[in-house]
Amino acid sequence: MLNGIRIVEIEGLGPGPFAAMHLADLGADVIVIHRKSTSGSITTDESLLDRGKRSIALDLKDPEDIEIALCIIENSDALIEGFRPGVMERLGLGPEVCHARNPALVFGRMTGWGQTGSRAQQAGHDLNYIATSGALWYSSVPGDVPMTPPTLVGDIGGGANYLAIGILAGILGAKSSGKGCVVDASIVDGSAHMMNLLMAIKQPDQLQETRGQSLLDGPHWCRTYACSDGKFITVQCLEPKFYSEFLGLLGLTNDETFASQFDKSMWEFQIKKLTAIFVTKPSTHWDKIFEGSDACVAIVKTPQESHEDPHMQSRGTWQVESGHLQATAAPRFDGTRSKINAAPTRDQHRVNILNEIAARK
Repeated sequence: MLNGIRIVEIEGLGPGPFAAMHLADLGADVIVIHRKSTSGSITTDESLLDRGKRSIALDLKDPEDIEIALCIIENSDALIEGFRPGVMERLGLGPEVCHARNPALVFGRMTGWGQTGSRAQQAGHDLNYIATSGALWYSSVPGDVPMTPPTLVGDIGGGANYLAIGILAGILGAKSSGKGCVVDASIVDGSAHMMNLLMAIKQPDQLQETRGQSLLDGPHWCRTYACSDGKFITVQCLEPKFYSEFLGLLGLTNDETFASQFDKSMWEFQIKKLTAIFVTKPSTHWDKIFEGSDACVAIVKTPQESHEDPHMQSRGTWQVESGHLQATAAPRFDGTRSKINAAPTRDQHRVNILNEIAARK
């Protein structure tokens, strides 16, 4: 879908490379400028996040390599960088320099705290950003420490995806105006913005700042329960018709304990009773009971178990490529699943990219 769009990525960690991978998955020509040294990298030489990209290794403290980078930038639609504010400027690759060479360039900046603000120069990670934005607050049951799946809410949800959206919006704007822009994508902004769906349900008693008293973080029908085999089952039958089906499949339709779905004074007792029920049987037992129903119940699976799940298998969501389990490109267009392209080795496309630069001169 993004054929003809070229993105240049300055090698970094986490959200920036993920956003670039996402754009490559969607058909963009992504050139990643790798460091010449792999020192300090937490990924392998052939990173899953580099799939579908072309690679050239440059020393961005070398004037000759800076010129090569500018030549690549000159013929790109967008740039992705994930340094702290001011680093690109000190390298001689800041927005003013790049826009002088390419006025239509969309300059995508990925940070945790943003380009401005009192914390702009501070270090941080996913949990720190979503803690500050409020996105972590409802992420566990009362009494437990707030925790989310690593990287998903902050780095990917609030960071990489917002950067990708910003870049695509900027490219559309540049196509009509001929003028690029600077995209300030920060994880605190993006993860706070993601809270708006939850904030939209704020009606009396539905969203409280006391944990365990809100519509989606306290009820017995919005929980994860342990099974006898050490695995877990999720329940989230919010709507009364789904709640009714849930109770029916458990044989609890006439149990007075569960007669009132939204009575907060009963939630503690209802939770205790469901906890005692689910722990008596293995996850496979409950999986069979709720299979094909609208009770809104699902077993918590590892990535490998998800790969083996019949539904996920039928969609081909997980693939094993180059010996690594990885998810295929998303979203899909016209019902088709995109092919996963291999990740390059560092500097694999140097000759090809330099030849392209030479051909334009």
